Amino acid sequence: MDPLETDTPVAVGALAVPGATLHYEVRGTGPLLLLLCGGNSDAAVFDRLAAVLAVDHRVVTVDPRGNSRSTLEGPPVDQRIEVHADDAYRLLERLSPGGGPVRVFGSCSGGLTALELARRHPERIAALVVHEPPAFGLLPDSVQRLAFIDGVYETFRREGVGAAMAEFSVLFGGRAAPELPEVYDNTAFFLAHMLRPSTHFLPDLAALASLADRILVAGGRDSRTQAVHRPVEVLAERLGRRLLEFPGGHVGYAKWPEEFAGLLRGALAGVPGGG
Repeated sequence: MDPLETDTPVAVGALAVPGATLHYEVRGTGPLLLLLCGGNSDAAVFDRLAAVLAVDHRVVTVDPRGNSRSTLEGPPVDQRIEVHADDAYRLLERLSPGGGPVRVFGSCSGGLTALELARRHPERIAALVVHEPPAFGLLPDSVQRLAFIDGVYETFRREGVGAAMAEFSVLFGGRAAPELPEVYDNTAFFLAHMLRPSTHFLPDLAALASLADRILVAGGRDSRTQAVHRPVEVLAERLGRRLLEFPGGHVGYAKWPEEFAGLLRGALAGVPGGG
């Protein structure tokens, strides 16, 4: 059965935060599980995964500020992972007041947001799964990789979205970005204001070391040979964690929600104190 063919109601909310209003959605009951998307995605990319997980979790999804229904106050500005982490914390304070620990899954730049959230508020993290965060600063050839990202941005400024995304596809083995569920096309905003700040962000691994037993590091089965996968290998090694393999590629949860949810449940349940 299609995971979306369920009777699970979706509660929609809005949260005012400094400089923006966040659109979020809540499904199911049980332990709170916050899903953080990245890049140019919005909460819709998790619809199928959230529907499966809502059987035994209270699943929260959110449009990152500036994407789709999470509107900015004033003109668009470059996005900082630190600000997105603060948004996530404020959302937890709204939905799970009192400071109790919760489960978090972060994909792509959402994984960077999750790591920064954990660094700032470790008391809020019961278990955290980070899936292919684009932390290119961790790589031994970081200078070249970040220069490539800067070049994609310059291509966008000169030639527009199409040319920039064609260049960006090198990170995914030269394949075009997959078609994903989304409410609006946020690609131009991503290229203008999220691409460089997210990929240049460097997680504070020294500060995260004390939380390593609560952090799980994951990558896609089909993206193992792609450049976008390389940072997660270094992250796993630096944190002393085994790299978990999930179905699909960089956004495998959109195509394989049931298999992905099963593995995610098992991973989260295996974290001491996270079950």
